[in-house]
Amino acid sequence: MPKLKLHWQIAIGLGLAVLVGSLVPPDAGVFGVTALSLVELVGSLFLRALKMLVVPLIAASIIAAVAGMGGTERLGKLGVKTVAYYLLTSTLAILAGLVLVATIRPGIVDGEPAKDLIGLSSDTESVTQRVAGRTGKDVVEVVLRLVPENVLKDAAEGEMLGVIFFSILFGFMITRVPERYGGVLRDFWQGVYEVMLLITDWVMRFAPIGVFALVSKVVMTTGFSALRPLSAFFVTVVMALSIHAFVVLPLLLKFLGGVSPVRHAKAVAPALLMAFSTASSSATLPLTLDCVHKRAGVSKRVTSFTLPLGATVNMDGTALYECVAAIFIAQAYGVELGYSEQFTVVVVALLTSVGVAGIPAASLVAITLILTTIGLPLEAIGLILAVDRVLDMFRTAVNVFGDTTAAVVIGRSEGETGILTSDGGDS
Repeated sequence: MPKLKLHWQIAIGLGLAVLVGSLVPPDAGVFGVTALSLVELVGSLFLRALKMLVVPLIAASIIAAVAGMGGTERLGKLGVKTVAYYLLTSTLAILAGLVLVATIRPGIVDGEPAKDLIGLSSDTESVTQRVAGRTGKDVVEVVLRLVPENVLKDAAEGEMLGVIFFSILFGFMITRVPERYGGVLRDFWQGVYEVMLLITDWVMRFAPIGVFALVSKVVMTTGFSALRPLSAFFVTVVMALSIHAFVVLPLLLKFLGGVSPVRHAKAVAPALLMAFSTASSSATLPLTLDCVHKRAGVSKRVTSFTLPLGATVNMDGTALYECVAAIFIAQAYGVELGYSEQFTVVVVALLTSVGVAGIPAASLVAITLILTTIGLPLEAIGLILAVDRVLDMFRTAVNVFGDTTAAVVIGRSEGETGILTSDGGDS
């Protein structure tokens, strides 16, 4: 009997959560254990499992990705251009999300924070104090935290900016040591990364149960009043992703690549459909390589470097989603993030999008990281989970579309002339 796919399991869990939450009273239970306390326990366990993944998954994925680029000789001009382009598009995506969420303000309903409507238990005053304490007074302190005094202490305290910086530095220095040492280190960190992917996959198998518990709690305590701010959040994310996919990336294709965005979209359409269906940029990579090389006409030299790297470090849609989710949660608590706090969200979203695994729902780990970095409670993740699978499909398609545009733009900058023409092919 074929196994039910994860997104259907989550959909069933969501449906059961609505049914159980609306029919079962919060104080119902047996042997002194209430239904509300039981779902709170299960939901908390799932959130703790997500937090458990943060440090090893982010560190291993960043170190393995940077070390896998090879030495300075291989990076060269192609590497510099590719990384610079990825940083540009990810930053533009984050800014699009930031502008949309600040304009629409999905966390505010009828002029009031949606905290009570969506069943968030932490009070606004304590959250505001925690955010202020974690983000510092200005941008200078954010930059200072990039360089950790004690990387293990930062990891233990959830100060992941320093851990990310150290991981990037460590990964780069692996490429500078003799091969007899560098090879061992690359294999070790790649092995850690592969193990963390398996653990992440194992944890995500419990996502339907986690969704059931977290959403049941909301329905038991607040009814269906959470649907209004949640729908606004969903629309905000989709609108921001659409702006990036249908405006920003086509403009880059047109003016930086000098090619037709429509022709490009037709060439990579199979990969985009695969990405949307699987919600996994890694699973889509073989098809992406095939489409960009054979259908768009980009050389193997460019595609074999830009696309595997992009599937690891270029997550435009994910970075955008993380930013919108963090600001939405802050709005729901009635916390106004200042420029330094917003700068922190942008920086962490940019850096964690590099370390997010190209597998379904892995961005939940990164959202956990952002929330802990700026001091916001994790309980609102339960609501985001309710619409995460559908949004995951949209943002993964945007991620892959961003990778393909990078290959085309970089290929054109390298002087290739057969891209998106009838004579494109094996160059």
